[in-house]
Amino acid sequence: MTRYLHTMIRVSDPDETIRFFELIGLKETRRFSSEQGRFTLIYLAPPGQEETEVELTYNWPSEDGSAETYQSGRNFGHLAFQVQDIYETCQRLQDGGVTINRPPRDGHMAFIRTPDGISIELLQDGRLEPAEPWASMPNVGSW
Repeated sequence: MTRYLHTMIRVSDPDETIRFFELIGLKETRRFSSEQGRFTLIYLAPPGQEETEVELTYNWPSEDGSAETYQSGRNFGHLAFQVQDIYETCQRLQDGGVTINRPPRDGHMAFIRTPDGISIELLQDGRLEPAEPWASMPNVGSW
C-alpha cells in the first residue's frame, strides 16, 4: 500500500517561510537539524491534518558563508490549500506583506508565492460571491 507522506521544498530563509505558511494557517509540527549534514528540516501542516506535511529543507551556508539560491522550474506547478474564507485569508496575507498574484476575483481561487517564489494556490471551500476589492484587482506578476 502507498501512503502520501509530505512535499519538500528548499528554502533560503526558514523563519520568513514559516511566517508565510503561518499566515495561511499551517503550524510547525516538528524539526530536525543535522550538524554533520549542515541542514535543517522543518515540517508544517494544517492543525488536525498532520499527515499532510510540507517539509521545508534549509541547507546551511557553506563554511565560507556562501548560501544556496533557488530558482523554480516549470516541472513543479504549485502547492494547493483549501481555506474556509478566501477573502479573509487573502486579506491576512496582504496585511502580512504578501503579494496576491492572482486575486480571488471569482470567490474561489487565488495564487500567491512563498519568499522563495514557489507558487501556492488557495481554493475556497465551496464558493463565495465575487466581492470587492478582489473582483476588480488585476493579476500581479506570474503565478
